[in-house]
Amino acid sequence: MKHSIKRQFALIFIFLMTCVIFLCWLANTLFLEKFYLRSKTDVIYKAYLSIKTAGETNSYDSDEFQEELESVCRKNNVSAFIMDAESEMQYVSSNGGDRLEMLLYGYLFGYAFGDSNILKEDTDYRIQRTIRNGSCYLEMYGRLSSGIAFMMSTPIESIHESANLANRFNFYVGIIGTLIGGIIIWLVAGRTTKPILRLNDLSERMVNLDFDAKYEGKDDNEIGVLGQNMNKLSHSLEKTISELKSANNELMRDIEQKDKTDEMRREFLANVSHELKTPIALIRGYAEGLQEGIGDDPESMNFYCDVIVDEAVKMNQMVQKLLTLNQLEFGRDVVQMERFDVTTLIRNAMSQGALMAKKQGITLEMEDYPPYHVWADAFMTEEVFQNYFSNAFHYCTGEKKVRIGMERVDGKVRISVFNTGDPIPEESLPYLWDKFYKVDKARTREYGGSGVGLSIVKAIMESMNQKYGVENVSGGVRFWFELECADAPDNEET
Repeated sequence: MKHSIKRQFALIFIFLMTCVIFLCWLANTLFLEKFYLRSKTDVIYKAYLSIKTAGETNSYDSDEFQEELESVCRKNNVSAFIMDAESEMQYVSSNGGDRLEMLLYGYLFGYAFGDSNILKEDTDYRIQRTIRNGSCYLEMYGRLSSGIAFMMSTPIESIHESANLANRFNFYVGIIGTLIGGIIIWLVAGRTTKPILRLNDLSERMVNLDFDAKYEGKDDNEIGVLGQNMNKLSHSLEKTISELKSANNELMRDIEQKDKTDEMRREFLANVSHELKTPIALIRGYAEGLQEGIGDDPESMNFYCDVIVDEAVKMNQMVQKLLTLNQLEFGRDVVQMERFDVTTLIRNAMSQGALMAKKQGITLEMEDYPPYHVWADAFMTEEVFQNYFSNAFHYCTGEKKVRIGMERVDGKVRISVFNTGDPIPEESLPYLWDKFYKVDKARTREYGGSGVGLSIVKAIMESMNQKYGVENVSGGVRFWFELECADAPDNEET
């Protein structure tokens, strides 16, 4: 490969080694001499402190001082000479300290021995670099306040020559190390890239939807983890494609379901026509009977009138629901957003249905919720609740309980209507909101339902841009919808 990882590893290593060699050369050239002089200066200054301490305590003749200074001189190649105020020798190092006596006298009386460069100076001492007889020395001499005179000297080699020698040595070692390291990197990188190439072949087979391809390497590192993840990816892709095929099959079923829904719509229209024709015929027949005086007694006349009124009410309810749904779907019914207490609205609606609940033996339950103020269309909100409420009555079985719940959820107020009874088949849940859809056609016809109520709920909630839904819960079914809370966050009640 043109840009293989193996080649990149080798080039990166060679580049880094070249940078290291260059930095070593630069450091030797710029800083080695300064570092060398600083180290030597620190050594003789340390010896000076020992001399000064001995002068203050008059302990030059003590074994401890003699051993300490002699150790410093031997270890760091420093020659030292010390004399008192009467020019009597107090200490001379064993490595040529006696040669410093004449130099010390000369420096104290202002004579110069060679070319000197002062590095550091104080009232008690002077540190200088001196070139004498072709050799270079680092010297320190002075006289303490106690009258003690001293001198120390250490030869310093030609640092430039040492730096050049170190640079050449580092260059040769660096070249050899770079070559050997490059070969090792090339071999190691080759071993590393082999499993990567296997992963590349695996990915190409996966591109061609060959999911039988598996990574079989035993590497216990990142590449091994990647290979295992590739195997998982292969399995996931195979599973996903299987799910897509299943989803496509479900889509075909949904299309069939849509056709069934259209068929149910036509069936509903036929039922509506039939249901309208029947009450019209009844109204007409009983009205003609009244007109012809078939029932002259008051009881018969009241019966005829009750039948006419009851059938007219059913017709009116059916027509009103169809008109409401039509207006909502075509956007002709303008949503009037207002702030109101939805708790009070719900309690009023419950009180209106209390008589019917008692007649059917249904127990109504609702906790003592605080006032919840919301932004919504009050009339439409009541319409949604009434549809849920009436559905709960019609399908309430078992313990015959209808429970109203309210809670705050992320700045919303969620109102729920629960009724005991049989759960709704899971396959029917997504279609409950479709027009004309009936889970139990016989039971819906029994209480006069048209399959339009939940479609109206859907249209209302979407017109107010709020959520709604239904779920099977333990012991029954719960319908819910949400409204935007109008209370300030600081005043929220839980």
